[in-house]
Amino acid sequence: MALLAVGLNHKTAPVQIRERVAFAPEQLPDTLRNLAAQANITEAAILSTCNRTEMLCCVDTADSEVIIEWLRQHREFSVNELNPYMYTHPEQSAVRHMLRVASGLDSLVLGEPQILGQLKDAYSTAKDAGTIGTQLSKLFEYTFSVAKQVRTDTAIGASPVSVAFSAVSLSKQIFSDLSEHTALLIGAGETIELAARHLKESGIKRLIIANRTLARAEALVKEVEGYAITLGDIPAHLAEADIVISSTASQLPILGKGAVERAIKIRKHQPILMVDIAVPRDIEEEVGELDDVYLYTVDDLQEIIDEGLRSRQQAALQAEEIIDTQVTHFMGWLRSLDAVSTIRTYRSKIDVIREAELEKAKRMLAQGNDPEKVLTQLARGLTNKIVHTPSVRMKQAGFDGRADLLDAARELLDLDTPDN
Repeated sequence: MALLAVGLNHKTAPVQIRERVAFAPEQLPDTLRNLAAQANITEAAILSTCNRTEMLCCVDTADSEVIIEWLRQHREFSVNELNPYMYTHPEQSAVRHMLRVASGLDSLVLGEPQILGQLKDAYSTAKDAGTIGTQLSKLFEYTFSVAKQVRTDTAIGASPVSVAFSAVSLSKQIFSDLSEHTALLIGAGETIELAARHLKESGIKRLIIANRTLARAEALVKEVEGYAITLGDIPAHLAEADIVISSTASQLPILGKGAVERAIKIRKHQPILMVDIAVPRDIEEEVGELDDVYLYTVDDLQEIIDEGLRSRQQAALQAEEIIDTQVTHFMGWLRSLDAVSTIRTYRSKIDVIREAELEKAKRMLAQGNDPEKVLTQLARGLTNKIVHTPSVRMKQAGFDGRADLLDAARELLDLDTPDN
């Protein structure tokens, strides 16, 4: 039995290939059962995200071609179309790859936490589909444990490395408890969407989302539980906001000094954090001159991002050390499975001897023999039967000059080395 991780990701394949390979969640159960039904495959799980599609399988022989051929046919690729983008990680390499992926070390954004949740979904889907067994279950559970250790013991996820996350991190530094504050987000693009999600995860009390098109703002509001307004409504709501994050494609400023001054007066000079991510800028430069306004631009955030990336890179080195150790531990457990059938056979053999000797002792007791003598005979009989075959084999090993076998017997039976 061998482990194989086969797939492609953002490092090996362009988006045009990744989107053709990706599996929608509703497709996965039937797809998994189809994969697990292929010759040579005994267990299967699939991780499919926008940045990667990977098949993790237990196979009878470590040949990835069955899996790659299955994917080619399933997604209607020619050999030359798909093969150049695929990678294969066998056995120990597969375990290491799994741990690195779960810890965010193989992600587009170093240390991002979303991949761990996606792995948990992949595990749950495979369990429900009935395509996962002892080995993959153990690997997934071990992976989750190691990823938690990496998050706990290193700073891999502590520092911001994206503009949206940096803006929210800055908000948390200035307003330590976001559950008491309101944020106004201007725009409805990807950056604002990410900022909205980060704010929601951080416990923000209220979200107001302003966009030129109200329908787009309302669509985002449904996902993050906020309140949608148009750009023209901003002056009426600006005083409600403790945090303003803006990222539009406007060629002219959205917020001017006068509107912010009026909002500050209404707020009775309670401070406002304003983060202008847009290029060109959405917030007039003069707004930064106002008292009680803390204005940051995308250039200010870049310093936070660069520092965060340096911090994560250092943490990644520590994470790799943890993973090296944990790969060794898991491979030890995996190799121990090879001994299970031998142990089971040996125990069965001893059980047969025990039952035979026990029946003999019962007959002797039924005949009225002295119980103490019966127990002595039982112990002697068990000992003789158990040690007979190993003793014969060790004598033969000595006769044949098999010192290696005798050394193995001493280790296996936990015997002291005999005096010379």
